[in-house]
Amino acid sequence: MSVQSRLHVALDGFNLALPRGTGVATYARTLSYALKEMSCEVDVLYGLNIPSKAPSLLREILFFDQVCAEEPSRRARFMGARWKERARAELLGHRAVSVPVDQHVDARSFSKRLPAFDSILNARDLFITAWAHYRRTRRFLNITLPNTPDVMHWTYPLPIRARNTKNVYTIHDLVPLRLPHTTLDNKTNHLRLITDIVRHADAICTVSEASRRDIIDFAPQAAAITHNTYQSVREQTAVQNLSADIITQTLNRLYDLRTDGYFLYYGSIEPKKNIARLIEAFLASESQRQLVVVGAMAWKSEGEQQLLERGKRLGRIIQMEYLPENDLMMLIRGARAVLFPSLTEGFGLPVVEAMMMGTPVLTSGEASLPEVVGEAGLMVDAYDTISIMEGIQKLDRDDNLCQKMHRDGPVQARKFNMENYQVALKKFYNAVLG
Repeated sequence: MSVQSRLHVALDGFNLALPRGTGVATYARTLSYALKEMSCEVDVLYGLNIPSKAPSLLREILFFDQVCAEEPSRRARFMGARWKERARAELLGHRAVSVPVDQHVDARSFSKRLPAFDSILNARDLFITAWAHYRRTRRFLNITLPNTPDVMHWTYPLPIRARNTKNVYTIHDLVPLRLPHTTLDNKTNHLRLITDIVRHADAICTVSEASRRDIIDFAPQAAAITHNTYQSVREQTAVQNLSADIITQTLNRLYDLRTDGYFLYYGSIEPKKNIARLIEAFLASESQRQLVVVGAMAWKSEGEQQLLERGKRLGRIIQMEYLPENDLMMLIRGARAVLFPSLTEGFGLPVVEAMMMGTPVLTSGEASLPEVVGEAGLMVDAYDTISIMEGIQKLDRDDNLCQKMHRDGPVQARKFNMENYQVALKKFYNAVLG
């Protein structure tokens, strides 16, 4: 089937259902918008705790009650209805049901969190059941979808396979295997899952040439079925079109920040993001600008937390755990530069978002970052604090360098615009469908 006709694609909502956004959730949401703009029919499959036999109106209510909400992890009561549904799914395969979105529920609060879709599907506890089934049997959980799609696109490595359709899986990176000390994943299970996905997938999608090389390094048999489509960044026209005066006033009133008066890091605070070296380098740089850190503390962050607290005591670091998307985009636009010297990335969404806004970028020469940033950013050695410090000092002092990056960044970011992404997706799906 050619993608020129109306392609029917289902996506999983595994990360889309999380209460706070992740890079993978952004990827899935952007993919859904790209597909809709390509005139594809898009279903999104969730695994929320919605009884399959609940009336349609109740399914809609429960969907909006649970999506993007913190649900406590509860064991299904033995021999209760939920336990029986999970057991039946493991034995016979799961079956998704539609969730009518008929505007009974006022969903305006979710407008920026929901993907683009034609249909919402749900299979009760799908992802919990699939992981338990895989750990116990090393078998993928089968699922039947209503109105079978042409392609089931799993946006994350998941041990699930949809019946009677092409199954493709996005593997964003192999960080748990390439840098095992930087994640909490069970490395044995992760290697098994990647190996099994390579064996069973109709195709694998990834988001950079660096990630494609890593996948093939760990699973050489994946070479023939692994395709790099990169990923896209949706233009933030609302913020991009704001005048400089509005940005200045908003940052000052809401956050007591001065345009061009701070550096910015945003993302999770975890080992692979190299936060400790970044903070050490910033404090050593003697810049009069502040460093704004937007991100929640993750695991193994005790050392980073101590450095952050020291910087805050000195008045040189400001930390914010979470910001609404528009506010974050205004912070990016108003920053002297975005600092992102990560140890590894599958793609590197923050650097593309910064370049799109015309904000200078400091990043590392690791993994995907050189191919994504090109010549439009300042590269440093991620493992050398002095190199990072010297890079910060250059951006702090060299107005001409920052002006050049302000011009070059948007040009580089356009390589990852929606149009180019859609061309790559069409090529990928045509290859999958033969």
